[in-house]
Amino acid sequence: MKICRFKNKHNEIRLGLATDDALLDLASAGLTSLFTLLESEDPVAQLKKAAEGNLPRVALADVHLCAPVEQQEVWAAGVTYLRSKTARMEESNFSASAYDRVYAAERPEIFFKSLAEKVVATGEPVGIRRDARWNVPEPELALVFNSKGKIVGHTIGNDMSSRDIEGENLLYLPQAKTYHRSCALGPWIRLGATEAEAREWKIRLAIQRTGKIVFSGETSVGQIKRRFEELAGFLFRCQVFPHGAVLLTGTGLVPPDGFTLQEYDVVEIEITGLGILRNTVTIV
Repeated sequence: MKICRFKNKHNEIRLGLATDDALLDLASAGLTSLFTLLESEDPVAQLKKAAEGNLPRVALADVHLCAPVEQQEVWAAGVTYLRSKTARMEESNFSASAYDRVYAAERPEIFFKSLAEKVVATGEPVGIRRDARWNVPEPELALVFNSKGKIVGHTIGNDMSSRDIEGENLLYLPQAKTYHRSCALGPWIRLGATEAEAREWKIRLAIQRTGKIVFSGETSVGQIKRRFEELAGFLFRCQVFPHGAVLLTGTGLVPPDGFTLQEYDVVEIEITGLGILRNTVTIV
């Protein structure tokens, strides 16, 4: 089952249950908070029960899809794919050994990415830094957690990155990763999938420039080195998330070294069963 947050024609933010061609407005079933739903004992059962009622149908064309977060912090794991390790070693002689070691280490790289209110929704612009020369999208599966650390869903994430800034000095990573419009999530949260199911999913990236595809690629969630529960354990270790959290799980798709995003490029990220996250690039 797939859920979303959307803004209706009255500018009210609602929860929606996705169907093939429309949304079911969950407000009439008393489901108005993403946090409350994800904190429940069995969100899928709750949604199935709600769907048995006569829920109002809303056409997708009549709504604005919002980012699928309320107050959940967004964090990210790095160097979880072999391709990511290789790319980050190539971008920086200064930091190459650090990336090599963290790929094989017991403790993963985990860093803060975004506050919920700064997350970009599908259809909204993602940003590239005006002081960077080498900007790329990073298509990633995102794990959705409740406050107890349980994985309750999955969505699509784009971890926008300035590779030249990070490559200059590893200590610049927060500036390379965490800036205005650097994190996009959506369009849906899929509930009920197991890790085994998720590892069968494909991740596809396509970047369009003036209507032509200038880069495309595909990888598999199954290429992620670390188990989801392992990443969850480190995220919640010595840390609390009273509103829940979202964790980007790293990227296995990296454009070639000569490629950088330009203003007005269109980034499309598709993950099996999760839809397409589509954003136009702007300079921030």
